[in-house]
Amino acid sequence: MVATRGRVGPTPACPVVVELPPPPVDELDETTLVVRAQEGDVRAFETLARRHQAALYRLAVRVMGDPAEAEDALQEALLDAWRRIGRFRGDSAFSTWMYRIVTNRCVAILRRRRPMPVEVDDTAAAPDSPARAVELDAEMAALGRALSGLRDDLRICWVLRELEGLGYTEIAEITGAGVDAVRGRIHRARTRLAEVMRPWR
Repeated sequence: MVATRGRVGPTPACPVVVELPPPPVDELDETTLVVRAQEGDVRAFETLARRHQAALYRLAVRVMGDPAEAEDALQEALLDAWRRIGRFRGDSAFSTWMYRIVTNRCVAILRRRRPMPVEVDDTAAAPDSPARAVELDAEMAALGRALSGLRDDLRICWVLRELEGLGYTEIAEITGAGVDAVRGRIHRARTRLAEVMRPWR
């Protein structure tokens, strides 16, 4: 009699593998969306654009000074980003890469035509009287004119630092300037704006 090795008894049933549907594009993390966009997935890129659109538009408005021009700049920047998505290597955050593209597009447009006064967010200082409202409007208009009078590189660094709250290193990545150069530009912008705004203090 030949002895048999192995388990004696009924063979266990094979587990059933259930294929779960992939998560919707809107629920994917940013890294996955970038990879899929680089593979040509338009919906993945549209999802990325939607996630960052508000911040990118705000930046464009603050640099351009005009909502219509900012919208044009943003649309052109998004087209630029779609064409170049294959070049994104993840050395910086995707948002930083997008900020750089929007900034470059705004600069290109500004070099073709002079900007209107830069829009400044004044929602934090609500006027408590009609006279104060008029004064605040005049002050914001003066600041807008002062910003428009700055060189593009000074204005962009100031906007990214003071209005967008970005750090010096990130601004350096966006603008392509060194950190020391960024600090210098922001210092010069602050000095010039302080001089112009002295009557309002």
